Amino acid sequence: MSNDLRGVLTALSTPFAQDGAIDVDTLRRIVDRSIDAGVDGVVAAGSTGEVGALSSEERLLLINTVIEQANGRVPVIANTGATSTDEAIRLSQAAEKAGADVLMLITPYYEPLSLEETVTYIKDVARSVSIPVMLYNIPAVTGVNLDPAAVRALAEEVENIKYIKDSSANWEQALQLIHHHSDVIGTFIGWDVYLYSALVEGAAGVMAGTANVVPNEIVAVSRLIAEGDLAGALEQWKQVYPVIDALLSVPFIPAVKAGLTLQGIPAGSPRRPTAALSAEDLARVEQALSALKQPVG
Repeated sequence: MSNDLRGVLTALSTPFAQDGAIDVDTLRRIVDRSIDAGVDGVVAAGSTGEVGALSSEERLLLINTVIEQANGRVPVIANTGATSTDEAIRLSQAAEKAGADVLMLITPYYEPLSLEETVTYIKDVARSVSIPVMLYNIPAVTGVNLDPAAVRALAEEVENIKYIKDSSANWEQALQLIHHHSDVIGTFIGWDVYLYSALVEGAAGVMAGTANVVPNEIVAVSRLIAEGDLAGALEQWKQVYPVIDALLSVPFIPAVKAGLTLQGIPAGSPRRPTAALSAEDLARVEQALSALKQPVG
């Protein structure tokens, strides 16, 4: 297993201009914000980036822009999963050609598949490229759970399957991946409230949409844990957790965009039919951000 990819990965928000098009200039600012904060990688066209509302052409624009803006400073992970195998292969090969470092494969979600069908899809897409592949397990959306045994079998059979983003919200499953399968696959936890616990338990890293809003604070938690300062990391976590909790307790995608806008980076509104935050929810996010202290360390 490759241990090259570790740490905090920002699941980038996708900003939209008033006419509904991707706001490329603001996207570049969001990329720089995370990299300047010290994150270990950025993710284009993930769930936080409203991938389900993007056309294939927009996804490639997004991926190409992020790769160009990152400019080798950190790895770029491109979500190239699709509702058909052929489309996922086309997107994956295009992202590889553009210079993506890792491909992330969400499994088809429009028509829930069996585990066997899902495994076949993953194998076919992963084998169509040569760069590392990250599985994306989010059963609440796809209807299929990639359990630890299935994940291990995939990693052992397909050489370039190196990582998994586990967004199952199943802590027991996450612990099994971290403690029993790290010899074949690196586990990134995609449920932001598990961030501190996952890093302490020894996960390869975390993929956090909240890192758009509080990148410095999340990086501080990660670095303190890596340095062995668990007391300092816990103190930092206690400071940032209320913000993460606030963002996750209201509609998440508009919450991330609202958080960015409150911090001077106008990310626009979500794509319809997703609505912007209500005044009440916006006030909750604003209050949590206002109470945030400076990062420890």
